[in-house]
Amino acid sequence: MGYRELFVSQSNVFCGLQKSFEEADYVILGVPFDVTGTHRTGARFGPNAIRGASLNMETYSFRTDIDVEDLQLHDLGDLHISTDTNKTLKRLELVIKDILEAGKTPITFGGEHTITLGILKGLGNKASKTAIISFDAHLDLRNEFLGLKLSHSTFLRRTNEETKPAKIFEVGTRAVCKEELNYARKADIEFFTARQIRKEGAQQIAKRLKEKLAGYENLYLSIDMDSLDPAYAPAVQNPEPEGLETYTLLDILHDICDNRVIGFDVVEITPNFDQGVSAIQAAKIVLEALCFIEKARTTQN
Repeated sequence: MGYRELFVSQSNVFCGLQKSFEEADYVILGVPFDVTGTHRTGARFGPNAIRGASLNMETYSFRTDIDVEDLQLHDLGDLHISTDTNKTLKRLELVIKDILEAGKTPITFGGEHTITLGILKGLGNKASKTAIISFDAHLDLRNEFLGLKLSHSTFLRRTNEETKPAKIFEVGTRAVCKEELNYARKADIEFFTARQIRKEGAQQIAKRLKEKLAGYENLYLSIDMDSLDPAYAPAVQNPEPEGLETYTLLDILHDICDNRVIGFDVVEITPNFDQGVSAIQAAKIVLEALCFIEKARTTQN
């Protein structure tokens, strides 16, 4: 080993930890895509903001008694994006397929929430056996928004139509339109509102959600940072009051994560709108989610 390996490393690698792709269990991919945003722009800066925040965080999880330093992580870097949404999603689909075919678990940093559609297309045949759990203030089930059929406001409807997942659950809902409510009922998409979570408690909601997830072969988690209240994550594309606390989101995640999780994403950070608070929250969520999945896998084995 030369001095360059001892004393030099990439500054933008998540947590400063970098195993080779071959030996990694988890592969991190940034998707700095920010084209269809309609309120705030800047989600393209999200991936490196999350990486930067992670470099100054301790890596031990009290919830799991696991240290992220002991995980096999590889940060692949950022996807080469296009201003053409379909081209970007196609590239993302192909890269996700590569990661999965190599036996790795993809962890994706956004970017706007539209990228989740590309990730789920990358699941291929697994999509039909996968339940999606989306933490989000919004349902994102519009058919069209501001003239666009494919955007951050419509992606979950396109996901349901094009990838045909086994089931979609949404958590933290509090900003919807009538069109979305009607579609959710028609498509049997279930959601737990932020108000419902406060009333019943995270433990009870997690228990109910876990029961509903019992029959599915795979789970995929998508975490829009606007699921948190703006008091915790002010720098998001579409902030909405009366959101979840960070610990509430993590408590629910902790209870539903098991060895069926085949990947997750964290999206919609717009770091220019605060002094790093939202990126810190996102990095913490990634750290804990990685530990939740690792704990489930090691316990199962």
